[in-house]
Amino acid sequence: MSPLPTQMINRWQNRQEPGPDQGTIYWHFLLSNQPEARNAAKTAQERLADFPGLHMPPSEWLHITTLVVGPTDEINIDQQQDMLATASELLADIPPVDVTLGRILYHPEAIAAEVQPTGPLRQIRKTIQTATRKATGRDGHTEGPAQWFPHMTLAYSETEQPAEPLITALGRELPTSEFTINAVTLVDQRGPERLWNWLPVGRASLLGRR
Repeated sequence: MSPLPTQMINRWQNRQEPGPDQGTIYWHFLLSNQPEARNAAKTAQERLADFPGLHMPPSEWLHITTLVVGPTDEINIDQQQDMLATASELLADIPPVDVTLGRILYHPEAIAAEVQPTGPLRQIRKTIQTATRKATGRDGHTEGPAQWFPHMTLAYSETEQPAEPLITALGRELPTSEFTINAVTLVDQRGPERLWNWLPVGRASLLGRR
């Protein structure tokens, strides 16, 4: 288990962000249609509501980031459609995955909920990476640590402040929440991250039998 941070920092202080007309292509598991995920995020965000310097993801864009593909000026519309078509073909035999939210993860830049089990989700990510490589010639990359682990971000840090009061208020576990992931979505994120100007390009569904 990673050690708890002692200090929160400003996620965007030294981060280069796209301009208003620039986009970045991502693969995400979008969770807005999962009441359990929305309720878990609401519970956590209510516990943190009295703290300044936290930016909460809107419920309509709750997500698990799966793969960062790259900027839109390097990935054209035809490549995006090729990615979707290839991913849809490759994922057709993979069944939906039942997942659980629970343990809270603390990072100096953000607070998130762990998503388990990791194995089936990593297999989906590997498949998405294969589709991305076939359509664009690139592997994409992970935000943060090199080893990808699935998580749903609950709050981003916008300022420096001690972490301990946040940890005390929120704790280490959320009430267990279970739901099913049945698709991964290709998204064009336009402009700076905090604007949440997301344009879904399309979905690749998990259609295999369980």
